[in-house]
Amino acid sequence: MSILTFRNVSLRYPPQPGRKGAGEKRVLDGINLQVASDELVAVIGRSGSGKTSLLNLAAGFLAPSTGTITVDGAPVRGPGADRAVVFQDDALYPWLDARDNVAFPLKLKGVPLGERRARAQALLDRVGLADAGDRNIWELSGGMRQRVGIARALAAEPRFLLLDEPLGALDALTRTRMQEFLLRIKAESGAGALLITHSIEEALLLGTRVVVLSPNPGRLTAEIEAGFNAEVRAGASVAAVKASPIFKRMHAGLTGLIHSGDDEELAA
Repeated sequence: MSILTFRNVSLRYPPQPGRKGAGEKRVLDGINLQVASDELVAVIGRSGSGKTSLLNLAAGFLAPSTGTITVDGAPVRGPGADRAVVFQDDALYPWLDARDNVAFPLKLKGVPLGERRARAQALLDRVGLADAGDRNIWELSGGMRQRVGIARALAAEPRFLLLDEPLGALDALTRTRMQEFLLRIKAESGAGALLITHSIEEALLLGTRVVVLSPNPGRLTAEIEAGFNAEVRAGASVAAVKASPIFKRMHAGLTGLIHSGDDEELAA
């Protein structure tokens, strides 16, 4: 089992030259967190709590000011094939068709053309887009583009999927279908997952654990075990899970925890 570990991680931005009164900005402070390969850990919090910064640190896009981030004990020193990022904006290459977008990480690894296209097609089959390989990106719906992005992330066979609000730009109906899809693909891949979301409902539905960050600077203030994703994977409908009394109680409790001491609204 692989483990992604944050150990006493803080992130600070230096003062910006020319800005009067602008001192050092503390973004995250003293984060201790582990994500195992059998988990999907959902991170939620108000604006300014450092959710996306946390993911960027895990991806290696940023370096911590203090503390360490490791994968199976090896320090994260930059982006790597062991961690694949899926963004809210699908970030696909419009000059490539769907199959070649999925195959792109394999091209970077030097996999021969025939093999990488065959592997890309198998991944498209796996995410329910068997007939979309030759289609241009602009011909695909939002949900289809995100499936292509997830297939591309899986092409590198990562140990961890880093999901930065991957469903945030989708309409409500597509988002519900994609939530079920994400749970299935995560289970099949065997990769651990760190999910950034603004939605309390989505965090509870998808996360094996929900991590709450408080803002200014971002601190880990709560970790909540949630087992609703297991119910969905076992065949329960998303609607039925959301309608259950225990889901509603946990949603209300988490909402109160996040909003405690602040009137700022958070989309649910």
